[in-house]
Amino acid sequence: MKHKGIWTIAEAEDGRIKEVSYELLTRGKRLSKKLGCELTSILLSNNISEEQAEELILRGADKVYLANAPELEHFIVENYSNVLIELIKKYKPAIILSAATTSGRALMPHVAIRMHAGLTADCTELDIEEDSNDLLQTRPAIGGNILATIKTPEHRPQMATVRPRSTRPAQVDYSRQGKGEIINYQYNQQLFDGRVERIAFRNDAEEDNIQDAEIVVAGGKGLKKKENFDLLNELAGRLNGVIGASREAIDRDWLSYPHQIGLSGKTVTPKLYIAAGISGAIQHLAGMKTAETIIAINQDPEAAIFKVADFGIVGDLFEIIPEINELLEREGVK
Repeated sequence: MKHKGIWTIAEAEDGRIKEVSYELLTRGKRLSKKLGCELTSILLSNNISEEQAEELILRGADKVYLANAPELEHFIVENYSNVLIELIKKYKPAIILSAATTSGRALMPHVAIRMHAGLTADCTELDIEEDSNDLLQTRPAIGGNILATIKTPEHRPQMATVRPRSTRPAQVDYSRQGKGEIINYQYNQQLFDGRVERIAFRNDAEEDNIQDAEIVVAGGKGLKKKENFDLLNELAGRLNGVIGASREAIDRDWLSYPHQIGLSGKTVTPKLYIAAGISGAIQHLAGMKTAETIIAINQDPEAAIFKVADFGIVGDLFEIIPEINELLEREGVK
């Protein structure tokens, strides 16, 4: 049986499908259109109904394999890997995409090693090579200073994890209602590895998760020193946003690494992104260009950040940011 088709690995938590699942469908739809093949979503969880799984169809999947089991309620890599490998051996997909989340980063290497397949992690771009139909997997390398494009010509399936928030989620298309197929997969109960069980879960994430924020106020080298981030902290506080930074600001120890945006940091897709004193290196743009609205403040009218900005302000941020804060205060925004 020849390997064919594209799979995306959907994720669920607390009985709900996670948004990153729909981001993968955006990627999968583009690739399946180029290959002229079927797009399938795999959902391993518990207590996910067919009605919930139908949203994967409405957002682009042609088929959904749904496996519900108490053993899949929480992510345990051995259980997920065993079920996924059984599916792969039976249906032989050509390409498998997962999000580069905590679970995706654990599951995909586990599967790739056991299947003797190639895997590229943390991809920011995906494409299909015209002559070979190989998957072209682009990811940052050498600390984010270059982009490397990798392919796996000899082994199948081709596997990649995709950086979350690097593309917009696929939208619901109600014209697709009833046009896909949801298959309740009848797994082998012996697949579940009883040697591992979840005892407890502790969330060590920082209080402000920059990737979930709707408003991000980011600063760069143009702020000149750490103390000047107080201006941005005030603005972010008034807007109920969070603080981000370019790599140069992080390298200068003005903020901690979890605030870094770009190829070697986080990718964000907020409703509003304000960039102050950021020139717009390609590494930074890759981490924020999918924001809905981008406002850039920079003294250099030729700064690259203005090429992706919806609104650009050419001027001194040390004059402009205080004026914005004063205006918001006059309007009663505290």
